[in-house]
Amino acid sequence: MEARQATRPPTEQDPDAPWLARVMHIAFFLLLGASLARFLLRHPWEDRSPWIVALSGALASLYLLGPVLGTRAAPRRIAWLGTVVAVWIVLVVLAPSFAWCAVPLFYTGLRTLPPRAALGLVVLLTAFVVFAQVQLAHGGWDPNLIVAPPAVAAIATGVFVYSDRQAARQRALIDDLIRTRRELAAIERREGTLAERQRLSMEIHDTLAQGLSSQQMLLQAADRTWDSDPSTARRHVRTAESIAERNLAEARRFVHDLAPADLAEGGGLEEALRGLAARESADFRVDGIAVPLPDRAQSALLRIAQGALANIREHAGADSAALTLTYLDDQVVLDIADDGHGFDPSLARDPGERGHGLPAMRVRAQQLGGTLTVESAPGEGTVLSVAIPLTPGPPPR
Repeated sequence: MEARQATRPPTEQDPDAPWLARVMHIAFFLLLGASLARFLLRHPWEDRSPWIVALSGALASLYLLGPVLGTRAAPRRIAWLGTVVAVWIVLVVLAPSFAWCAVPLFYTGLRTLPPRAALGLVVLLTAFVVFAQVQLAHGGWDPNLIVAPPAVAAIATGVFVYSDRQAARQRALIDDLIRTRRELAAIERREGTLAERQRLSMEIHDTLAQGLSSQQMLLQAADRTWDSDPSTARRHVRTAESIAERNLAEARRFVHDLAPADLAEGGGLEEALRGLAARESADFRVDGIAVPLPDRAQSALLRIAQGALANIREHAGADSAALTLTYLDDQVVLDIADDGHGFDPSLARDPGERGHGLPAMRVRAQQLGGTLTVESAPGEGTVLSVAIPLTPGPPPR
C-alpha cells in the first residue's frame, strides 16, 4: 500500500480515471435514489421522513462538489470527504436502506486518501454497512449479513489496489521505453555526426590539404628558381594558381553541402520555411515584398525556425504554431508563435545551453547584426521574433 501511494500519479494523468469516476458518480446517485425510494415506499410519511429527504438532498449536493475539488488529498478535499461520510453515517443510522451507497465511497476514499487512512475509512464504512444490514434483518440471524459486506469491501479494495499498481507499472514501462527511444535517437545522432566528421576530414585531407601542400611546394620551388630560372618559377606559380582555383571550388562545394538541406535543394528561404511548417503542422505566411537574402541570412533564419519548432514540439504542449516571414524596408523579420504552456524567458538565458536553445538562436542572429526577442509567460504561449537587417552591419556587442 505504501508503494502504491508513492507512485500513484494525479488522476488527470490517468486517461481511465475520468471514465471510472463518472461510472462511480452514476452508481452513487442510482443507489441514493433507490435507497430513498425504498425508504419512502416501506415507511409511510412519519416524523423522520423530512430529515431523511433533507439529508438525501444534502448528500447529493455534497457529492456533486467532488469533481470540483480534484482528487488529491488536499485539506479541502479531505474535509469534503469527511462531511460526505458524516452525512451518510447519519442517514444510515436513521434509515439503514442507505447502507450500500458506501460502495462508491470506497472508491472515493481509496482515490483520495493515503493508504492507511483509506484502509481505515473502508473499515469504518464496512462496519456501518454491517450495522445497517443487521437492522434491516429485524433481529433475524443470517451469516451473510456479517460476512457479505466485508467480503465486498475486500474485493473492491483489492481490485482497486491491483489496478492502480498495474497502471503504475505500465506508466513506468512506458516512461522507460520513451527514455530508451530518446537515448537511441541521441546515439544515432552522435554516430551520424561522427561519421559526417570523418567523411569531411577525409575529403578535406584528400582535396584541400593535398592542394595546399602542393601549392606550398610549388611556391617554394618558384622562390628557389626565381632569380636563376624565371620562366620555370612563373610556371610553378601558374600551377599553384590552378591548384588554388580547384581548391576554392572544392571549398565552395563543402559550404554548399553543409548548408541546410531545404536550402541546398534550391527552393529559397520561403519554400524551405513552407516545407518545414508543413512537416511540423504549423501555419506559414509571408508579408511584404520579397527581396534576395544572403545565403548566411537564409541559413540562420531556417536554423532558428527549426530550433523554435523543435522546442514547441518537445516542450510547449501547443495545439497550434505559426511562422510569419515579413519583409520590411530595412530588415527581414521571422516570427514563430505558439499557444503552448509558455515560460519565463529570464530562466532561459544560460550561456551554457547547446543545440536549439535560445542562446544558440540569439548567437545566430547576432552574427548577422540582428536581434532575437522572446515574449512569453507561463500559460500564455510564446512569440519568438528574429530580425535580420537587409544591409549587413557589425554584430551587436
